[in-house]
Amino acid sequence: MSDEFEAAIESRKQEHLWYAQGDVEAHTSAGWSDIELVHQAVPEIDFESIDLSTEFLGRTLKAPLVLPGMTGGHTDAIEINVNLARAAERYGLAMGVGSQRAALRAPALAGTYAVARDEAPNAFLMANIGAPQLIQQGEEDPVSESDVDELISMIDADALAVHFNWLEELVQPEGNRNAVGCIDALAHVVKYLGARTPVVAKETGAGLSREAADQLVAARVAALDVGGKGGTSFAAVEGQRAAARGDSLRAKLGEVYRDWGLPTPVSIIAAASTGVPIIATGGIRSGLDAAKALALGASLVGVARPMLQAAIKGENALAAVIETYLTELATGMFLTGSATVADLRGSPRAVLGTTAQRLQALGLPTDIAGSR
Repeated sequence: MSDEFEAAIESRKQEHLWYAQGDVEAHTSAGWSDIELVHQAVPEIDFESIDLSTEFLGRTLKAPLVLPGMTGGHTDAIEINVNLARAAERYGLAMGVGSQRAALRAPALAGTYAVARDEAPNAFLMANIGAPQLIQQGEEDPVSESDVDELISMIDADALAVHFNWLEELVQPEGNRNAVGCIDALAHVVKYLGARTPVVAKETGAGLSREAADQLVAARVAALDVGGKGGTSFAAVEGQRAAARGDSLRAKLGEVYRDWGLPTPVSIIAAASTGVPIIATGGIRSGLDAAKALALGASLVGVARPMLQAAIKGENALAAVIETYLTELATGMFLTGSATVADLRGSPRAVLGTTAQRLQALGLPTDIAGSR
């Protein structure tokens, strides 16, 4: 691998990190204001005894929070991943790393991901590769079984996340645009890994329909990350990268499709019938949003942009954001009479407004009042 090629990979990863901190949020909200939890005036709970622990893919986490795959593949990512990993270890959270494709193509970059396991020896870590890399893309061969093994061993991963980012790829100037055979390739990876390493199928901001969720579960993935609309828009990220290169077509495409996709609450409900664990990511901007996602049926909630911004500032800033989220989540649990995360998933809730209208139009259930 030439030094020039490695530099190009590292530069693109740095650009993603830089643009992700700017004006790239979806213009339309995820719709959390449409989800109402029912206040219990007589909760009969000691706030200090609220149990945030939860089970996920055979592991017990101290809280239902995951720091999703955000970065890696460039030198600036080292300190960020160190801060994220230390937080995951300290608070007993799950954590993902950014796409490890860069390290497969430029092995010298592997250390930017490996620091996650170095700093979080006991945390639940997820390796990460893009679904486009599972199939042939022009002259670029798909990842091999040995590549998959390398991804996992690089961070001694507990699971492998395969991210579906087709919207980003279509806008990205260097993007991969062939999706033929992707689901079969995913099924092959799942079969190859077998019981050794569970596979999580992960959308990256455009959400999951019921049909897509069914397809992914049919491929035997162990969990779904719905990655709904309402948070960072990677169409906007790539559109801005394109504009900086003078690529007016891709810049326009990124703006037109900035708000494309299904919002996170809708995606959770769409995926709920599959019966596999669900990670809710996309526009979760408070612990109350997280409580609503869990009440809708999510097993974990992922918070990317706020955690990334804090991790860039340092360990203390990140700890403050995490503790705020956890306190807000515990407050929502107390006020709904939920002593455990399992109680919260069975608590009454209502879906109103635009979200209810969208669910109805899609033929998805709106009457999802919980029972204890």
